[in-house]
Amino acid sequence: MALREAIAVAFDTLWSHKLRSFLTLLGIIISIWTLVAVVALVQGVNGYVAVKIARLGSNVISIEQYSLQEMTDQKLFRAAQLRNRPLSLREFRFLRAHDRLAAQVAATSSRTIGTLLKAGAHSMTDVRVTGATSNVIDLASFDVLAGRFLSSTDDRHDASVAFIGADVARQLFPGIDPIGQTLTVDGHNCLVIGQASPQGNVFGQSQDSFVDIPLGLYRALYGAQDSLSVQVQAPSAALLPALAGQTRMLMRNIRHLRYQDADNFGIIGADSLMSLWHQLTGIIASVMVGVSFVFLVVGGIVIMNIMLAAVTERTREVGIRKALGARRRDILSQFLVESAVLSSVGGVLGILLAYAFTRVAAALTPLPFTLPWLAVAAAFAISTAVGLFFGIYPAQKAARLEPIAALRAET
Repeated sequence: MALREAIAVAFDTLWSHKLRSFLTLLGIIISIWTLVAVVALVQGVNGYVAVKIARLGSNVISIEQYSLQEMTDQKLFRAAQLRNRPLSLREFRFLRAHDRLAAQVAATSSRTIGTLLKAGAHSMTDVRVTGATSNVIDLASFDVLAGRFLSSTDDRHDASVAFIGADVARQLFPGIDPIGQTLTVDGHNCLVIGQASPQGNVFGQSQDSFVDIPLGLYRALYGAQDSLSVQVQAPSAALLPALAGQTRMLMRNIRHLRYQDADNFGIIGADSLMSLWHQLTGIIASVMVGVSFVFLVVGGIVIMNIMLAAVTERTREVGIRKALGARRRDILSQFLVESAVLSSVGGVLGILLAYAFTRVAAALTPLPFTLPWLAVAAAFAISTAVGLFFGIYPAQKAARLEPIAALRAET
């Protein structure tokens, strides 16, 4: 039997038993749907996060009170809480004076919970208030839309000025130009000197709900107990490893750490953030892919049982074909093609369902989905391979039937 004829017979058999075929393919459909949807989500989120992290600057490192490992491991974090002291203004100034490889050394300190902003009759709560040095704008992911950012003069005099995000401008100053207006930050009046360009959302969280004020003013309002976050920029990405090494040496020096002492601070770069993110998504993807393959195996076993039933139903047909000269490999290829077509149809339905799901989910949720065609092709190939693998035994059973015994089976 020619391949085209075998495929036509397979589709005819599939269509003549619609309900049975659908129930047979359910495991394949669910597994391929899950597999493609997970790959689409992981690919989309990885690209999305890579863009957001890239906007932080590929040649910038951040000095924090805790390292990434400490922040993501409960046991390490508890130990670090006893060992790691907050980064101080003195340490920031020391790095700024002695980090010779650095193009910029900036500092920030932030809080969100419990903050209150007021302007006239309007108010906002839990807005991110950040104390920042004036050169933070050189490392920032936003641009100045109107007015200006904090200046070195604002730094020196702890001026009562504020640079606001787009959400703050929209909610506290509706319909008016916020530049030159008075904004009350936790009871302290500040003059609005600038507004940032809109940045949008990250996983549904607005990046435009913030107020930047001079670092000295921030510490006067909230105290000096909050740890600073120090951002250090290298002149180029090639110098970033050397900069990280020098910065680590300077931090250990000012903290009087001995050779055998562990760091009591963290140095975080874009590469380490992406590495951590890939680890997290890799674990999630591995679990979901494992679940998908369980469904694939279940679906394959169901296909094998259906094909065994088909061999029994069509024993006389096999006998007639063999009596007319069909060879074993002809019978074998016929049933293998039918099994592969059955599984492939399930794979196509799963891919279509996954595509529809990613479109709907992307429209209704903040999660980004990217459907790579390589994943689609791989899913189709996997579904076809499952049909071929689990169709081997039924096909061999049909091919081994003796013509006389097969003809006698239904007489």
